[in-house]
Amino acid sequence: MKLCIAEKPSVARDIAKVLGATMPKQGYMEGNGYCVTWTFGHLCTLKEPHDYGPQYKSWNLFLLPIIPKNFGIKLIPNKGVENQFKVIERLVEECDEVINCGDAGQEGELIQRWVLQKAKCSKPVQRLWISSLTEEAIKEGFENLKPAEDYKNLYLAGNARAIGDWLLGINATRLFTKKFGGNKAVLSIGRVQTPTLAMLVQRQKEIDAFNTEEYWELKTKYRDVIFNAAIDRLKTLDRAEKGLEYLKLNPFEIVSFEIKEGKEKNLRLFDLTGLQVEANKKYGYSAESTLNYIQSLYEKKHVTYPRVDTTYLSESLYPKIEGILRKMHFYQDLIAPLLEAPIPKSKAVFDDAKVTDHHAIIPTEVPPSQNLSREEKLIYDLVAKRFISVFYPECKISNTLVEGKVGTIPFKTSGRQVLEPGWRAVYAKEPKEESTDKEKEKEEEQTIPEFTVGETGPHDPMIHQGKTTPPKPYTEATLLRAMETAGKQVEDEELRELLKNNGIGRPSTRANIIETLFKRKYIEKKRKNLIATQTGIQLIDTIEDELLKSPELTGEWEQKLRKIEKGEYEANQFKEELIQMVSELTRKVVDGKGKVIMLQEEEKEEVKEKKKREPSVKKELQSWEETKCPKCKEHNLIKGKTAVGCSDFKNCGFKITFDIFGKKLSDKQLLDLVLKGKTSKLKGFTTHSEALTEGVLNLAEGFQVELS
Repeated sequence: MKLCIAEKPSVARDIAKVLGATMPKQGYMEGNGYCVTWTFGHLCTLKEPHDYGPQYKSWNLFLLPIIPKNFGIKLIPNKGVENQFKVIERLVEECDEVINCGDAGQEGELIQRWVLQKAKCSKPVQRLWISSLTEEAIKEGFENLKPAEDYKNLYLAGNARAIGDWLLGINATRLFTKKFGGNKAVLSIGRVQTPTLAMLVQRQKEIDAFNTEEYWELKTKYRDVIFNAAIDRLKTLDRAEKGLEYLKLNPFEIVSFEIKEGKEKNLRLFDLTGLQVEANKKYGYSAESTLNYIQSLYEKKHVTYPRVDTTYLSESLYPKIEGILRKMHFYQDLIAPLLEAPIPKSKAVFDDAKVTDHHAIIPTEVPPSQNLSREEKLIYDLVAKRFISVFYPECKISNTLVEGKVGTIPFKTSGRQVLEPGWRAVYAKEPKEESTDKEKEKEEEQTIPEFTVGETGPHDPMIHQGKTTPPKPYTEATLLRAMETAGKQVEDEELRELLKNNGIGRPSTRANIIETLFKRKYIEKKRKNLIATQTGIQLIDTIEDELLKSPELTGEWEQKLRKIEKGEYEANQFKEELIQMVSELTRKVVDGKGKVIMLQEEEKEEVKEKKKREPSVKKELQSWEETKCPKCKEHNLIKGKTAVGCSDFKNCGFKITFDIFGKKLSDKQLLDLVLKGKTSKLKGFTTHSEALTEGVLNLAEGFQVELS
């Protein structure tokens, strides 16, 4: 018997269906020589400090740093997890071969390896590695199973990351809390979280320290075209007025007139960060919400694997592109012109050298049905249009550059005209993005007539008054880009591609890092802007060690983890370096001066801000913050934008979405499901796999929601 272990029940069902394992059993499916079982994300976690010795149960400055001789793993203490693990353990014992069907990524590899390690698996292991969950992709994957050994370095990198996060997170959090927390609250420190907060604090300080200054510029209108003086901004009105008088005495003369044709390159395909940035700019979605929507589209088989950091496709995908385009019926008007000729095979799209485990996010040959939420439709539309647009020609433009002078003062202006829209035709019907510099945009859009070099004539000079503006606060979109390039402001897409290896965090974890900063009240949201709170600012000011808060240095750690993944760096060396760093940090902080960080006391403002971010619960209902997680029974629940979940979600994994089988549940119905394990009889379900439209929702043994 061959045992397949998937990362979640829904994926296991898809795999079981393809393999013909259709007999449902307790915790697995069986048939055709296969057993298909599942985890619920992480079943195992690294042991906690108190598992290495009872003395670590209490937080004691003088017991730091905590450095286990050997890092161990344990089952997450939860009845559902324990029962499912027993099923897996028994099946591992009985099977002849294991097929690891975890998510095809670092985290997915780690989840499965820890479970097999815990189950003392000695059977041969193969790896299913697929980029989408369509029937065709699963069949193809099983025809091309890989030896588990091929992915050993991926596991070593995931394990090193987990150990590194544990070493720094556990020790630095206890260290700073005991030294600076004044026994009032936990001061949370993390390998990625702290430098991300440091970037936000740095920007906040730049904004606060900025002094707005007035300036004056000289402009003139000649033949209905606005020209700008090509000189430095004037600091006083007096100088500007003298300049204006001078301009009035002299005629305008054209010095040069040039028209250059150019091309605008196609936008790149989406990686996860690119999609999160676009969805935040266009729809205001948080990084976490976008990740949830695209993950749901992946599980519904409409898009390929989303947790990726490349914007390229592998060359082997080229023959399938036309078939995918033909299946995208909703976009036929945009696709028809592409199908009139062979699909172009551009190096800007297909490049094996730029693809590692996975390619960019693209649609699959399974078009979406009507059963998507509004948000999922919008996210699918972003992916679909970007996919279509990369096969269109480049956009041809004409740039007109005109230089003139009045007396000795030089002037210039420019205009831009689209000659052939190319890929821009895909976005022709979409509202134009709001420009940050409306004045400049207006001038760029002006129609420029034919000028002759040497022509002169009267003109209307004027003074334009302006003010210098402070740096812009981060939004989730700009923060994600800054995390991707370790704090460097990079607009050029090719340069950004090169810097990705030194980014902080992984594409799949960045959303969670931002949410953690909100949860800890280190940052808050004002409209779309992310603002560091006083607590966040004080925490960063207290950290003297640059290594903890430097995005560049954290980016270097990230690069080492990628090298481990490629087999170019030893996981043990990475661990030893972190142990040394944590030991030195502990010595420095313990011996240093103590001060107490005042925690934010802006309660009223905080409540107001929270109301903006989360819909309020009716007064008569128990609040989520008072409700214990039914899975881990240790932490309370929190309510996000699309789901209710455990406040320790990273370890516990419990979550219930508001939208279940196409029906949006009220708070009362969700509370019943969590507290009583079931709801009353409900109607209006539209997306159940067995076409049920009414029934009672139950919280099943594995904390999955079922309709009966």
